[in-house]
Amino acid sequence: MLTLHVAERSPGTAVLADGASIAAVGPYEELAAAHPAARVRRWPGILTPGLLNPYGPELLEATYHPDSREADRLGTAPIGGERARALFRADPSRLGASARRGVQRLLAHGTVAVAGELRARPVVDAVRRAGLAVGHRPPALPGPPSLSPTPLILLPPLAPGAPARFAIFDVTDRGALVTRGAGTCVATVINGKLVYRAR
Repeated sequence: MLTLHVAERSPGTAVLADGASIAAVGPYEELAAAHPAARVRRWPGILTPGLLNPYGPELLEATYHPDSREADRLGTAPIGGERARALFRADPSRLGASARRGVQRLLAHGTVAVAGELRARPVVDAVRRAGLAVGHRPPALPGPPSLSPTPLILLPPLAPGAPARFAIFDVTDRGALVTRGAGTCVATVINGKLVYRAR
């Protein structure tokens, strides 16, 4: 099934997805005219290739992402450092569930790829199941691990035949994305599937 994604601030970079792959990239009007039967998804902001988060191990193996049912005891923010290590030591089965929640947080920040050597099988499985690509880690990491790292690392431009993997951010342009960060994500698509949509 063909799906045409267009963001209001970047109509020149609409994406036509055919299942898990990109069929075409170009101006919305041209793609819509050439494929009138395609389902159209309209978004605010800009459509981008999505982000690479270089802190895969730090965010998914060394950080505990609390379940909403634990909010009264642990809060809702990610937990790092010795406290996270203590939680994993007390109950090793927490790692897989935490990684799945961490992946959902990454998707909500427009992340479509992670970098860094993932060693724990539950974490590798969570990343694989979500369809996140695994990329190369930059030689120098810019700052502390974050769901919205500085600077943001955008993947290469979208192209026909590539996996349908991209993210939409509710900003006016890429400069505003850099300023406001990845928390402006409104949708993330991986392998043609809408895996995150802001409420």
